[in-house]
Amino acid sequence: MTKQQPPVVVHPLMEGMRLVKIHGESAGKARRMEDLEEFMRRAGLRDVDMDNPAFVEWRGGGSGVWAT
Repeated sequence: MTKQQPPVVVHPLMEGMRLVKIHGESAGKARRMEDLEEFMRRAGLRDVDMDNPAFVEWRGGGSGVWAT
């Protein structure tokens, strides 16, 4: 049985931004958690536990890793 990828994947980028993919499609570049939450809201994903790996896969650092 293959493991299903979470609907949201957050990739690290340069200059403190993170690339957000939702259901395999690029949703945009986030500079902070509020940006990510907005992308998810637009995709119909609400009240998601950002630290639940079944819903959000954080690459290059977890939900607390944001450049200032």
